[in-house]
Amino acid sequence: MLQEFQKFISRGNVMDMAVGIIVGAAFTAIVKSLVDDLIRPLIGVFTGGIDFSNLFYTIGGGDYDTLDAAREAGAATFAYGAFIMAVINFFLIAFVVFLLVRGINKIKDAAKAKEEATEEPAPAPGPSELDILIEIRDSLKKA
Repeated sequence: MLQEFQKFISRGNVMDMAVGIIVGAAFTAIVKSLVDDLIRPLIGVFTGGIDFSNLFYTIGGGDYDTLDAAREAGAATFAYGAFIMAVINFFLIAFVVFLLVRGINKIKDAAKAKEEATEEPAPAPGPSELDILIEIRDSLKKA
């Protein structure tokens, strides 16, 4: 079983997947910072700083000023505002990732087009077998 596990781990696909997960985690941090630190404040300027994360309903009674206060008190809460913010964050992050992937694809396409434009054309093919046979036949007719 140990040998089978070593074989599984040493495959290129597993290593590629591990590298992808690590790079993905680092990329997630970059995108999250971009959304949290740059895009959301700009949106906050236009929306008047609306924050839904503190909208909640206490199940079973109780009056709390904030969601954190209700959670600290151990009250059961229906935190619909946090869900709304999670949905907004998802769409913001998805849009930023879309823009990044779109930009990378444009760069790749431009590089590919440039590479194809600089490729030398294939040399003209020599005479075909039929052309050579016709030439031999014509030479024999003259002789």
